Amino acid sequence: MKNILEKGKLICAIATGCILINSCTSVTGKNASVKKITDSEKVILFDDFSGPGLDSSRWNVEVTGMHVNNELQAYVDSTATISFTANAQGAQNGALVLQPRFTPGFVTKDGQQFDFISGRINTSKKIDFTYGTASARIKLTAGAGLWPAWWLLGNGIWPETGEIDIMENIGEKDWANAAVHGKGYSGDAGLVNRQYFTDSNDVTQWHVYAVEWTPDTMVFKYDDVPMFRVTKPMTTFFGPWAFETPKYLILNFAVGGIYPYKINGIKQPFYGLHASTLEMIKKGESKMLVDWVKVTKK
Repeated sequence: MKNILEKGKLICAIATGCILINSCTSVTGKNASVKKITDSEKVILFDDFSGPGLDSSRWNVEVTGMHVNNELQAYVDSTATISFTANAQGAQNGALVLQPRFTPGFVTKDGQQFDFISGRINTSKKIDFTYGTASARIKLTAGAGLWPAWWLLGNGIWPETGEIDIMENIGEKDWANAAVHGKGYSGDAGLVNRQYFTDSNDVTQWHVYAVEWTPDTMVFKYDDVPMFRVTKPMTTFFGPWAFETPKYLILNFAVGGIYPYKINGIKQPFYGLHASTLEMIKKGESKMLVDWVKVTKK
């Protein structure tokens, strides 16, 4: 989604051991509310976030150093921003919770100052894959200027090694978007599509956000329904196909920044963040819940 720093320039994406199984049983042996896996699929990763902590053999917690997109938050390693709940309605084995917090004047170890902290995790150098299906069951909070995302990123220089945004949302209840970025089609030039939801089934409800990635095509599916197809010719019209090398997984919750601002035009009380959303954050009401994450290969 948002590794949108290109040689120091901040730009926005308008747009992160195989096991054979034939049931919806997790690697840890617990049942999960996930579509049945067929005999021909290999599980690269399945995590149902049953807690009590993050599995460090799979996930890294990112701490702010590089800062991009004029976002308002610092990423920290804290249970205040990355936690687990056993009481997430609709999640069978509990859920991961990523949550921004209002912390005026927070100073990072490298001397940067932020008024918000939040959570971001990835599988860099632990789990990556080339081709397959990555999916996650996620429930969001609406609020203008929130910027949660679920995406894949290449291991090398951005954007040459590619970015696959499976889901990003800027606090709008009725839509989320998928996008891809590579050299010649990054930032504002990224290939992007929105999925609009019905009032009764908006982003504040559980949805499965997925991408099926093959050597020459990516098909994005929301709740198993295709919403965007990107083909190799579509990208090579603008630049090289950046999707033939391994990608790792990212889940994060940003606040404010250039993408929300380009949609909502809000400058106060913070760049890209509405006053009502600020109050929600102060009350601890803005959360990204993740029931499970799964990566499979045929």
